[in-house]
Amino acid sequence: MSDEKVKTNEIEVSENKSPLNEIIQPFIDLTKASRSIWAINISNLLEGLVYFGWLTLLAIFFNKALGLNDHQADLFVGFLTAGITLSMFFFGGLSDKWGVRRAILYALAAMCIGRLVIVGGTLIFPGGHGLWSPLFWSCAVGIFGVIIGYGLYQPALYSGIRHFCDKRNSAMGYAMLYALMNLGGFLPGFVSPPLRKLFGITGVFWFYVAVTVLNLILFAVILTRKTEKDAIESVKKYNKEHGTKEEHVESTDEPAKFNLKNIGLWFKNHPLADRRFTFFIFILIPVQTLFAHNWLTLPQYVDRALGSVGHNYMEFFVNLNPILIFILTPMVAALTRKANVYKMMIIGTFVMAAPTFFLAIKPSIWLLLAYLVTMSIGEAMWQPRFLQYAAEIAPPGKTGAYMGVAQFPWFLTKVVTALYAGWFLMRFCPENGPQNTTTMWFIYGCIALISPIALILANGWVQKNFKIKHGG
Repeated sequence: MSDEKVKTNEIEVSENKSPLNEIIQPFIDLTKASRSIWAINISNLLEGLVYFGWLTLLAIFFNKALGLNDHQADLFVGFLTAGITLSMFFFGGLSDKWGVRRAILYALAAMCIGRLVIVGGTLIFPGGHGLWSPLFWSCAVGIFGVIIGYGLYQPALYSGIRHFCDKRNSAMGYAMLYALMNLGGFLPGFVSPPLRKLFGITGVFWFYVAVTVLNLILFAVILTRKTEKDAIESVKKYNKEHGTKEEHVESTDEPAKFNLKNIGLWFKNHPLADRRFTFFIFILIPVQTLFAHNWLTLPQYVDRALGSVGHNYMEFFVNLNPILIFILTPMVAALTRKANVYKMMIIGTFVMAAPTFFLAIKPSIWLLLAYLVTMSIGEAMWQPRFLQYAAEIAPPGKTGAYMGVAQFPWFLTKVVTALYAGWFLMRFCPENGPQNTTTMWFIYGCIALISPIALILANGWVQKNFKIKHGG
């Protein structure tokens, strides 16, 4: 899954480790971790629960509480998810300036206020009045707070691992972060349904506000200023004793700075000037739309089209992907570590796109489960290889630039999908009236298949002059 679930499943499986060990090792390591690492991971787990649980219900909340139609609601949700990506770009570096503790506390405070404003607005402006109403603006202000907070929070977590872990335990630190993020994203499937049944969506949101407050308090108590300082000093001491330095590759060419006078030179040296690279990253947008449908389409579809089971346990099905990815990624990586990277991209995107046609057969819980499991297998096959490929085709000294640009299509995916997903729901899966969900999913499947087909057709051209280091 995720944005924000951060679609970078960077689990490496070594030759002498089994996939099962890769799955359980982060949790074993967590019992031995330092207090600073505990603070980072407890916060990550709680925020994973809140963020993905909130996102699952947000469009339906806008339908019921604010009176928006599906198209308007999905645009609003798209504003949130796309805004988070932009926010990371602008605020991601503040943790290095402020320090990890301060950055995460500010981030949690911003998200707490934002969520409080959204759900609190329903008490001040009950009934909902559609677009541009007081409740709409209350939700908009709240979403803006969440955008700023999460844009600061996610990069700060990774900065915390970088600052609090030395060479001996950095791999463990990142693995734990990834594992607990997925576990947190899975928990709403168990927590949310009974709360929603008793108190409605606003009741679930109030619970998530309380969890955010708890997260803020626990983080402040566990990661004190002294704990943060001691952790950083410990890493510096280890690095000094062992002569460890941060590894990076400097470009031998002076990077061209952007200004109007040298715009031609700037673009010539920009990663997007590489036509093969540009094609490669943008052609993945069609299959990536399935990620965005996880929160723009799937909640409403499960709630409306799959009967009482879907309505009562919607969050479980919508949030099944994170735990599947957590289990499947190391297994798939172990089985395919010697495979050609580009071929894995083709196969993986096809395996992810094809099961969409299961949902085009008829509305069914069992077909939904088959879709979720199979598409998760496909995601586990191609998503880690995407970043690997983007890094390996970059010229020496430009890996960072290429990796940064490679994330841009994910922002476009969230924007583009939000533009039409709500309209499709209104047309093919309305809350009231006749439904034709099979046509909706058939169209979505055709869109997703564009990626593997295009990768096949462009195989020779894209790989020309690319020297793949692994599996080439």
